[in-house]
Amino acid sequence: MDSPCGPLWLAASSAGLTDLRPVSARLAVSQATTPASVTQAREWLLQTVAQLQQYFAGERREFSIPLAPIGTAFQRRVWQQLLQIPYGNVSSYGELANRLQQPKAARAVGSANGANPIAIMIPCHRVIGKNGTLTGYAWGLTMKQQLLALEQAEA
Repeated sequence: MDSPCGPLWLAASSAGLTDLRPVSARLAVSQATTPASVTQAREWLLQTVAQLQQYFAGERREFSIPLAPIGTAFQRRVWQQLLQIPYGNVSSYGELANRLQQPKAARAVGSANGANPIAIMIPCHRVIGKNGTLTGYAWGLTMKQQLLALEQAEA
């Protein structure tokens, strides 16, 4: 799908969206096994494209697509915390570590944040450095700045 941040690659299973990444990112592809699962995955992709278009147009702040990211138990806990950061707001790695009741795990949180396979919908772009500066972003700081600017303009 085309977006203001460049082309995006999406993948889904019958359980929900599994990947949303810039096209330049390294991709892992899994195969759906039944016609019904292919049909359901295709429906999740169509709904994802529609919701992303609404998001980029400033018409959507929350997504309703089921998410099915693949990761470790810790990564999934971090990604759940990312989903709690409201639209137009930011949080730091340390704040997320505190919410996980692991205050010394800020670096591990950063690593899990960087491994997020569903960019934008799991809003890893809303995480900034402790001092308020933009820090690394797996898809590049330009994309992170664009996403934050979009949300702050609409918030």
